[in-house]
Amino acid sequence: MHAICLVLLMGVGALGHAQDGTLVERTPVSWPEEVVSGADAEDLLAAVKVDRITYLSGGLKVQGFVLEPTSPGPHPCLIFNRGGNREFGKISEAFLWRFLVPMANWGYVVVASQYRGNDGGEGREEFGGADVDDVLNLMPLLGSIASADTSRIGMVGASRGGLMTYLALARTDRLKAAVVRAGLTDAFRSVEERPEMGSRVMAELIPGYTTNRDSVLNTRSPVRWADRLSATTPILLLHGTADWRVSPQDALDMADALYANRHPFRLILFEGGDHGLSDYREEADRATREFLDRYVRDRERWPDLEPHGR
Repeated sequence: MHAICLVLLMGVGALGHAQDGTLVERTPVSWPEEVVSGADAEDLLAAVKVDRITYLSGGLKVQGFVLEPTSPGPHPCLIFNRGGNREFGKISEAFLWRFLVPMANWGYVVVASQYRGNDGGEGREEFGGADVDDVLNLMPLLGSIASADTSRIGMVGASRGGLMTYLALARTDRLKAAVVRAGLTDAFRSVEERPEMGSRVMAELIPGYTTNRDSVLNTRSPVRWADRLSATTPILLLHGTADWRVSPQDALDMADALYANRHPFRLILFEGGDHGLSDYREEADRATREFLDRYVRDRERWPDLEPHGR
């Protein structure tokens, strides 16, 4: 593994500004004993290869993860978009174990980015600006993984990761389906209901926030430009009605906007559910898997959205 990584690093240096999505380094994740638990832990780990990666995006070295089923491929693929900002909400070993290892055990090659500037990566994230490239550049990275079927790619985003998902959907039609859990869709509402999101997050991360506030907030409010999303990508929206971090109204308004544009979607609200859907994890995971299996793995066509029937 060390020899392979050295060759990759030498190749990147020789090219100067290597291609986006180039895998620079890939090393196995070391699992803390306190993280890996459960009667089926051994079987789960045996079924999936979990690696920490460094890849190129915009000329920057960005940190992330690849989870690859050990069974013969080709496998459908998932791009997971994390929530939070900077080091808050970054993908930890505990998060990998709880959320991404199960997804890979569904039979998917899973890739995820920490976004530029985080977890030791180069650059600085922009909370939905140039860092969206870090998400999109995972698609060519998937193309370098032999077991990945890049004709079947889905995307899952949580919280801020939901915003990243919508921003990606405005720039590509390659995704067969997307799942958004507690996704931010209205940045104006976010800074109004939680002023610290404006002063402590967006003002510090988004270029031009203090001088061009409305413009940068509009860019990060997909509810205002739902007509620009890939019309061929069905979306599952999951949200808890007791979420204080991202208002459930974000999901309701987004559903209205999608419906107005005849965009294929499904909305599930969990009564009393918090931001992480803590009391509904199994139910939310089941809905996520069923949606992805139908439209990504099995490539089913979306039903007729026009009024019909008796």
